[in-house]
Amino acid sequence: MSQSTFQPAQPYSLADYGWDEACEHAFAPHRDAGLIPARIVRAERGSCDAATDTGILRAEIPGAAKQKVPLSPCTGDWAALSPATTSHGPVLHAVLERRTALVRSTASRTSRSQVLAANVDTVVVTVSLGAPLKHGRTERMLTLAWESGAQPVVVLTKADQCADPRLAAAEVSALAPGTDVLVTSAVTGLGLDILTAALTGTIVLLGPSGTGKSTLGNQLLGQERLATGAVRDVDGKGRHTTTWRELLPLPSGGVLLDTPGLRAIGLHDAQHGLEQSFAEIEHLAQDCRFNDCAHANEPGCAVLAAVAAGEIPQRRLDSYHQLLSENAYAASRTDARLRAEREAAKKDITRHLRATYQFRERQQ
Repeated sequence: MSQSTFQPAQPYSLADYGWDEACEHAFAPHRDAGLIPARIVRAERGSCDAATDTGILRAEIPGAAKQKVPLSPCTGDWAALSPATTSHGPVLHAVLERRTALVRSTASRTSRSQVLAANVDTVVVTVSLGAPLKHGRTERMLTLAWESGAQPVVVLTKADQCADPRLAAAEVSALAPGTDVLVTSAVTGLGLDILTAALTGTIVLLGPSGTGKSTLGNQLLGQERLATGAVRDVDGKGRHTTTWRELLPLPSGGVLLDTPGLRAIGLHDAQHGLEQSFAEIEHLAQDCRFNDCAHANEPGCAVLAAVAAGEIPQRRLDSYHQLLSENAYAASRTDARLRAEREAAKKDITRHLRATYQFRERQQ
């Protein structure tokens, strides 16, 4: 991205970016201090583009030496800017409390997380029908979406490339309880009117490269604003035509937040999201004989009984176990007590194994 300030195709007011009475109330103390309200459109290291009532401004992000708590703005944040002076441009002064946040674990094996989007109302989980369905990935994205506090909507794209879109929609609906599943095609226009009516507030497009996020975004915007690219025939994967997150007002109302395709979707403290994504398993678990049932091999497990009866696929339960384990591990990296318990458990296992080997040696 160049260092020139991003400007939308036409001027917008802050209300077009989602400013409402709740924002005004939260911002009141900052207005009394002479600051101006803004919404972060793009964020980079050391600077950000922010929408204001006077247009898009490039604002400096103060370094850690100038702030007691370092500012880490994300696309979608509401912010307070210090006005420009004769000696310097606008400066980011504060980030308002986030109402919702789409958060994933970083790719590195640390306890850090990455905020992908802030103050989102609807998370559009995009799934391409032009490639084999990967239910585990869809469940993972839905977990992130539910955990954000926003409302997920699953959008099946490229229906024109699928032999039986209805069957695919039924498959995905089975693993998306409480979520609308919409079938669309940018080529034929199928479902786009229904999708537009279903989306409200600030909308973020979530999914890997090649699922048609940018094409879908252009349909919602009514113009070719987002770069698109073809996918590879070999594996159906696309190139990262979107290289940064950006915020764009929609002609029908609301705001669109486009994101780069995600290769890795790690969970970070997503217990609520897991409970929502696997609601049928959580519901059945209430009838298990033991309150701490792990749904592995315990007697009287209602979840295992449902799997045996064909009511829940074994793949679905395996995915649930995998994501639970991953989330527990992520939590242990950020919680000293859980980390200590994990290390203590490892030591207990080691001691047990050592004692077992010593006993066998004495018996020989």
